[in-house]
Amino acid sequence: MAKFTAEEKLQAVLRYLNGNESFKTIAQSIGADDKIIRVWKKQYEHNGVEAFIKRYTNYTPQFKLDVLNFMIENGTSFNETAAIFGIAAPSTILQWRKQF
Repeated sequence: MAKFTAEEKLQAVLRYLNGNESFKTIAQSIGADDKIIRVWKKQYEHNGVEAFIKRYTNYTPQFKLDVLNFMIENGTSFNETAAIFGIAAPSTILQWRKQF
């Protein structure tokens, strides 16, 4: 899968939010899966433009547990939880769940 810049992600989300294009149409035009456009949209809804700024973070064990507890208590998906907490890859949370 291709890497996308923060600007490309933002533009894809804004194209969707303008209401003229579907996730699938946008994804096809940029060579991505429509699921990733959905993830970017969620991230943007929760964190705005900041969602696309790369952060290299070392999460504490307590933060990981807090994220997992939030997900269990609120019934949120991996994608939604990642968007809420500003975690770039929802699969990171899956790894934490396996660890704990």
